[in-house]
Amino acid sequence: MIVRTTDEITGTDRDVAAEGWRSKRIILGGDGVGFSFHETTIQAGTTHEFHYANHVEAVWLVEGEGTLYDLDNDVRYELGPGSMYLLNGHERHRLVTRTKMRMLCVFNPPVTGKEVHDENGVYPLVAVSQ
Repeated sequence: MIVRTTDEITGTDRDVAAEGWRSKRIILGGDGVGFSFHETTIQAGTTHEFHYANHVEAVWLVEGEGTLYDLDNDVRYELGPGSMYLLNGHERHRLVTRTKMRMLCVFNPPVTGKEVHDENGVYPLVAVSQ
C-alpha cells in the first residue's frame, strides 16, 4: 500500500515546476503500478501547448476555468470544475486559463518524474526502473 500527501511531496524531486505551472507527482513509474498520478496547477492568464506523443493522459479539472484547444482536430472545449478530458489519440493541445486551474492527471505509460517537455511540448518515453 502507498499512502502519500501533497504536503510531504512539496519541495521534493516529485514537485516539478516551470513557467506558469506546477505538478506534484504523487505516483510515478518507479512505484510499479503501471500509471502515474499528478496534481497539476496552472496559473491564471497563461497559455501552454502540450503534445504527449508517447503517453495517454486523463485530466480531471477540480478547480478553475479555461479553454482546451484540440490542435489536431480544430475543436475547442470550455472547461470548468468537473470537466474531464482524455488525450487518447495523442492530440496536440493548447490550454488557455482564465483562472488558476487545479487538475488531477493520470499518465500511461507512467512518467518517471525526470521528464521535461521538449520544444514540441512532448515528454520523451523514459524507461521505468523499479
